[in-house]
Amino acid sequence: MKGKDRRLVAREPKYCLENDVVGDSWRMFRIMGEFVDGFDGMSALNVPAVSIFGSARTSPDDQWYLTAEHLAGELARAGYGIITGGGPGIMEAANKGASEAEGVSVGLNIALPHEQQPNPYSNFPLEFKYFFVRKVMFLKYSQAFICFPGGFGSLDELFEVVTLIQTQRIKPCPILLVGSSFWGGLIDWIKDQFISNGTISSEDLDLIKIIDDTEEVVEIIKKSVVL
Repeated sequence: MKGKDRRLVAREPKYCLENDVVGDSWRMFRIMGEFVDGFDGMSALNVPAVSIFGSARTSPDDQWYLTAEHLAGELARAGYGIITGGGPGIMEAANKGASEAEGVSVGLNIALPHEQQPNPYSNFPLEFKYFFVRKVMFLKYSQAFICFPGGFGSLDELFEVVTLIQTQRIKPCPILLVGSSFWGGLIDWIKDQFISNGTISSEDLDLIKIIDDTEEVVEIIKKSVVL
């Protein structure tokens, strides 16, 4: 996004889909332009990429931050690009690990009224106003998805990927949840409620794998995503 666009984003009210700064017809052109910028930028990637999701609130001294940094570095050294949401916390950790490993470190930053500021470790930054445009970039240009502990945003991204694979909108690919202590309760609840009530099949849950060992994550990516 050009500097002029960034200034416009900063001046607008935070409820961007409800404000009257621009009419809906003009908003359509802005959305189209954001897709064009995203596709043009992301199509320049020359390596298979892995998206890493996780909380923006994780501090640099947190064990999950350090683990994400290490894992992203290992994947970058193995030849994979790393894509994150470009902000602080786990996103910063993953971009930092990839950047310091001299790999491709993509940051798809979203303009928000709080929390989300671009981290300094992305060597391939893009900025977005609309979550749905940004989400398309994750889904279109990633060959695997890794979720660290996070909040509503991480759950949104996780379930979007699962839904699109379940409905055969994108090809099956690894969806790896790092940290059984964090994710185990969610999976147990899905089994108890979704599967027992017939809202999903047991095979749908096979799309997701919980892992604690980052070396296993790297090996799964290597076997599933061809360089």
